[in-house]
Amino acid sequence: MKPWICLDTAQMPDGGGELRLMRRDVEFSIMAGSIELMNSRLSGSEEALATLAWDRLAGRAAPRVLIGGLGMGFTLRAALAVLPTDAQVSVAELVPEVVAWARGPLSEVFQGCLDDPRVNIHTGDVGPLIDAAPAAWDAILLDVDNGPEGLTRRANDGLYDLPGLARARAALRPGGVLAVWSSAPDEGFTRRMKRTGLATEVVKVPARKGGRGARHVIWLGVRG
Repeated sequence: MKPWICLDTAQMPDGGGELRLMRRDVEFSIMAGSIELMNSRLSGSEEALATLAWDRLAGRAAPRVLIGGLGMGFTLRAALAVLPTDAQVSVAELVPEVVAWARGPLSEVFQGCLDDPRVNIHTGDVGPLIDAAPAAWDAILLDVDNGPEGLTRRANDGLYDLPGLARARAALRPGGVLAVWSSAPDEGFTRRMKRTGLATEVVKVPARKGGRGARHVIWLGVRG
């Protein structure tokens, strides 16, 4: 088996540590220390984050969608595949190098999706975009960490605690959807989502296309 090669590194803000972009043959990985945050062979659950949210929006016209976390672009590409031509998709990515990787060494994975006219890239925290205006978004899709516990950056906890979830709910239009990705279940987070008044579902989805192997978790909360 060919060895992994480090293509580039990036520092996360607030002392969050180092990200490493790795490649082995045609496979890419983004690592934080010894933890693999994403892999180009495992796109199923990230794609489901977008498609499951859109399924619950009843095909509304001119939707505005906010994606927290660019990653390898799987959620963005899946959203663009199902959203109408009049959609607006804003993507917040905290680490500037990740955006640069999307246009550089990961360009074959992204397949030009950043150039879609529906897409706007915001280099920075997703929090201020959530807080900017009430009832601004039809869907908010969060995949900024390995789950609600803020594994890679403690500041991410502010998105997943009760006040953060209340702000996300306020940022949704009526009938809008908050979708949150996680590598593992979290009953406490399920309870917090329900306490905010979101009609909450917990869906386990395959990490890999085809349904085999590990399963990840997606929370879907609809604002009534």
